[in-house]
Amino acid sequence: MNLLRSAARSAGILSLMLLAGLAAPMAQAQAQAWPQKPVRLVVAGAPGGSADLLARLVGDALAKEIGQPVLTEPKPGAGGVIAVTELSQAPRDGHTLLVAVNSLVSEIPHILKTKVDMASEVTPLAELARAGLVLVGHPGVPAKTLPELVAYVKARPGQVNVASYSAGTLSHVLGLQLNQAAGIELVHVGYKGSTPALQDVMGGHVPLMFDGMPSALPLLKAGRIKAFAVSLPQRSPLLPELPTFNELGYPRLEAVAWIGLWAKPDVPPAVQAQIRNAVLKVLAQPAALARLQEIGFDAAPPRSPQALTQALRADFERMGALLKAIQFKPE
Repeated sequence: MNLLRSAARSAGILSLMLLAGLAAPMAQAQAQAWPQKPVRLVVAGAPGGSADLLARLVGDALAKEIGQPVLTEPKPGAGGVIAVTELSQAPRDGHTLLVAVNSLVSEIPHILKTKVDMASEVTPLAELARAGLVLVGHPGVPAKTLPELVAYVKARPGQVNVASYSAGTLSHVLGLQLNQAAGIELVHVGYKGSTPALQDVMGGHVPLMFDGMPSALPLLKAGRIKAFAVSLPQRSPLLPELPTFNELGYPRLEAVAWIGLWAKPDVPPAVQAQIRNAVLKVLAQPAALARLQEIGFDAAPPRSPQALTQALRADFERMGALLKAIQFKPE
């Protein structure tokens, strides 16, 4: 009898151990299931800006793909620090993500003195799209071409302002590069996103701005602003008459910004992979590709998170060397 009772107890213990062993992976799988609730896309940019336009386009298609609402929340200002802070305070479950331009990691740390280490607070999951920047101006600016504009600014050193959609972004850096390359003194004015900056350009409060193609394009077509050059390697089919900076003798102003989807680094790798796969599936849809091109974006070939991280490091080093060469001091 004692032997039977002992065997029964052993069998019971073994059953509990087996159940516990099965329960752990099941619980882990449930904890890593994504999505379990609505997804937030925090946008480092103002409503109506390039990042916001892209976030809404991707968010709408993603909601259909994952069967959960996708909410877009613009958080402009401080070179993206406000948006990154919002992300860092969210749970590590992948239901709060960030949509932001690559300069968040590659350029802003050189330009602004921040308390946030961008590279350690975010990790890239996917490149959503690319776009060139356009040097635009108020229609009343007395110059029709970039050479005429350079001559106009050169005759007024320190008197002509150029806006950026945020200090530390490519919008800011291209103004610095133009100053150096053309020997002029444009004065930088930083904004919390492209929308308020464009409003001031249209209103004549700031004559010039480097802005992303998607947010500038509707205003250019409506004649509310005018363009002088684009930073793309080739002319854009959306603005075929607009020359590139390279064509006009400014090869250093050739640049393409990319907007990415970012997560907290401590989001479980399995969840990061689920998010990335869902987004890449959305971006491959013909309707999404057509809409991207229609509003001024170029589709980006898929790069792995590791490749994106390596590219960000390289861009960070390159930008640091460039700013050091022109003796730039952080704001």
